[in-house]
Amino acid sequence: MTEDTLSEAEYDAITDAAAHWCMRLHAVDCSAEERVAFEQWREAHPLHAFEYEAMLEIWDVAEHLPRPDPVVALPASNPAPAWRQYAISASIFALGLPLVAYTGWNMGWLPNSYQHFEASDNVRQVTLNDGSQVELNLNTELTYSNYKDERRVTLKKGEAFFSVSHDITHPFIVKAAEGRVRVTGTRFNVWMYEDQVRVNLVEGSVLVTSNTALPGDGLRLGPSMQAQYRHGDYTPQISQTYDNDSSLAWRNGKLILDNLALNDALPLINRYLNNPLMLADTSTGAIRVGGVYNIKEINGLVNSLPKVLPVYLTRNAEGNPVINSIPKHAPKS
Repeated sequence: MTEDTLSEAEYDAITDAAAHWCMRLHAVDCSAEERVAFEQWREAHPLHAFEYEAMLEIWDVAEHLPRPDPVVALPASNPAPAWRQYAISASIFALGLPLVAYTGWNMGWLPNSYQHFEASDNVRQVTLNDGSQVELNLNTELTYSNYKDERRVTLKKGEAFFSVSHDITHPFIVKAAEGRVRVTGTRFNVWMYEDQVRVNLVEGSVLVTSNTALPGDGLRLGPSMQAQYRHGDYTPQISQTYDNDSSLAWRNGKLILDNLALNDALPLINRYLNNPLMLADTSTGAIRVGGVYNIKEINGLVNSLPKVLPVYLTRNAEGNPVINSIPKHAPKS
């Protein structure tokens, strides 16, 4: 079967299969055998992978649909797959029918525009549909959805610098990990690695919350202030930044480590690596490191560590490089 000879029915079958696999792979009872079968299906034809990626983007939109009324909800024996099936079916229906899509927009359930951006090997600058400018650092992925009552960005991984178009009636929300940054028009940076998030404000003001499940809009930042949070934090940690702050050096292609303990430096380094560095023990994490590095050459930084620090590298069972401190010899008696 080639792409040129596919009939309309065959295209529809691929779309249906992509929707099925999207639902199954997000289901809590998805088995290992099903995942193997999915990989075989995806590799069978180029259109399979294409349609599946398109379905994932619809899935992101479905995240924001309202939950069904509990009175008419599907049985609770397997609530997550039932809700997902409802959500993705509703989003496909709404995106396919202009009248329903218009109703979803007016109710604040569905966006009238959706964008997905990735940056892999190069820093990338993009323009959102509202006119806001975003710079994406290496290995960064985010989505943008424009809703009636707000503009939403989900930072899925990486780091981005935002120059937000001012609109006091249409707030701009950035979701990162469990937290959220809320603005109307400003310039700020959001860095994320695993469950750690750091927000640096350059201009304007933002409200930062560490957990969207908590009440309130969070803590307010002014220019030259920074907020940090991670999983489980009740409120962000707020601090002042200074003229020599290096948080935004990535916009010039640099990673600056200013005499940091390895324990603090590793999240900054690891976000550029496919195989993150690990620490052998807490004493190794206390060793300090400094320097200016090219963000495209962080692998070179890893290899140079034994040359500039009293450490050596090994690998763990998963193949990750591990930093070990060189033990100090006891003095001779």
